[in-house]
Parts: sequence; C-alpha cells; structure tokens
Amino acid sequence: MQALVIHAAGDLRLETIATPELGAQQLLVRVRCGGICGSDLHYYQHGGFGTIRVKEPMVLGHEVAGVIGAVGSGVTQFSVGERIAVSPSQPCGLCSYCQKGLQNHCLDMRYYGSAMRTPHVQGAFRQEIVVEQHQAHRLAAGVSDSEGAMVEPLAVALHAVRRAGSLVGKNVLITGCGPIGALLIVAARRAGAGKIVVTDMGDFTLGKALKVGADEVINMSDKPEGLDRFSTDKGHFDVLFEASGNQHALCGALAALRPRGVIVQVGLGGEMNLPMNTLVAKEFDLRGAFRFHEEFAMAVELLNKGLVDVKPLISATLSFRDSAKAFTLAADRSQAMKVLLNFD
Repeated sequence: MQALVIHAAGDLRLETIATPELGAQQLLVRVRCGGICGSDLHYYQHGGFGTIRVKEPMVLGHEVAGVIGAVGSGVTQFSVGERIAVSPSQPCGLCSYCQKGLQNHCLDMRYYGSAMRTPHVQGAFRQEIVVEQHQAHRLAAGVSDSEGAMVEPLAVALHAVRRAGSLVGKNVLITGCGPIGALLIVAARRAGAGKIVVTDMGDFTLGKALKVGADEVINMSDKPEGLDRFSTDKGHFDVLFEASGNQHALCGALAALRPRGVIVQVGLGGEMNLPMNTLVAKEFDLRGAFRFHEEFAMAVELLNKGLVDVKPLISATLSFRDSAKAFTLAADRSQAMKVLLNFD
C-alpha cells in the first residue's frame, strides 16, 4: 500500500509500505478520508514543533475515517463493510493516569503520527491501517467519510468545552478561528453558551465562524481595538477559549474577561509570558485542554444524530497523491479551513 511519509521539513514522500498482519482482536481498515491537522502542517513546514522533531521517517496523519476490510478471528462487534471513524489515541490502560480516568495523560500513550516518542508512532495517512477494536466508532449512513474525518478535531473541541465547566447562558470569547477555534463554536453552542464572540486576523475564517454559530466576529487586523468595548466594568465574558496559541491574543483578551472568569488554553504556539498581576487581581482560572478520550465517542454520536454540522468547515478534498498541493492549501487561511485527503 502507499502512505505519506515525512522525512524532514518540506520532505513529504509517497512511499510503499507493508500492511501489518491482522491480529485476532484487530480490524483492517481501508482509509477513505483524512484531515490535515495543524500538527501535520508543523511537521511538513518545520520538521516538528517546539522541542519535538522528526528524527526518522514517519507516516503522518491522525484524523481519518474508512471502511472495515477485514476482521480478526476474535472480533464479534464489527463486520466487514462497516464505515468507521478511527480514534488515533491508544492509551495503555494500565498506568496511574489511565486508572484515574485521565487517559489523555497516559504515561505510555501511542498517538498516530507523533514524533513525541522514539521510535515514532506511525500515522494514518495510508491506504490501509490495522487498528484495535476500541479505536473504531461506527458512522451512521447519513454521515459522510469527510465528516468522519472531522471527528478527531471535534473531540478536541468537546474536551476543551468540558474543561471550561458549565457554559449554559454564559458569554464566551474565542480567540483564533482555525479549524479548532471554529469547532469550539460548534461545541460551545451545543453546550448552551448564550453569546459567542470570535476574533481572528482574517475575513475568510471569520466568515466560517458565522456559518457555524458565532453571534459576532471581530477582525483584529482591521480593528485592533475591537475588544475594547467589552472591557467596561471589569469585563464582559465569562469564559475565554484561546485557540490561536498566540501570546498577544491571550493577553489582549484579558481585559474583556470578567473577574473569576475561566481561561481555557487550547492553542499551542510556543511558550508564553503571562501578566500574572492581572491573573491574580481578577482571580482568573487558567486551565489547559489537551487532546481527549471519551469525547471521541461523543463526537461520533453528535454527528450520527445530526446534532452538529461540521460540513461548512470542509474547504476542499484532494487526492493523497497530490499532497504538496493539499498541504499548501491547508496552510492558507485566506482560502481554506479544513483540507481533506482522499485515499480511494
């Protein structure tokens, strides 16, 4: 089979690799669709992010959906021909964090397409992949393969929303409107948020924000003072989701956040210097949100029941054989939100 293998920054190759043998409790999945994530772009553009570097050839990708092509001899819950979304997360289930229900902090986590450990964990941008049963989640007939590939980022957004606590009737500010920021709108609206305001630097992404449920958008490149009117009386918003990973975006939003407001940092863009005096004086709660666990199944259920719509965020679908064009487009926020790869 063929797969997309990253060797170094700018060096993404289409290579032939072997399909692993199928174990008794495993499924062989024919990948149909995969989404290009921000981390995939970092590997492609920079060879990694932060201290994480590609040190050996690695198959990229962790947002995929496909169809079951074969089942192991001990599999009873799935059948050949069923369409599924594949969770890229493989916690050990044995460490102290897994035992406490904090599987996203597993001490022996294996996550598709990740160079965080060596040997690297190979990813899912390939024509076939062998997965464990617990990674497979059935897609309803009315859910497309493209929507199935959106489950993983939707799960990230759902986890972040859960980290914030109750959003019912709350005023929510989201800074950064890439795919995760946009999906935070979807998740926050589903969680009962009262008013959602979104900031970003481009009209294209902000237009998508309005399509998926934002009440108001602010282009900070055109109106750098756009949040000033929300800073009266010590702030307007109850919850801030910071999805850009940009220090300026986070610090610039604090005046608009009410005392004892909740900050959920979702975006990763490097280390930040925070105004601790402001955080202390306004008694903010600063919370991180990292990956997900049970939220993957929740995301599938929401899609299967038609309770959320991610289709407006899908900008294009290209063949995986045209990966250079696809990755270039995915990096261009002036014309693309989520770019998908077709593996048929």
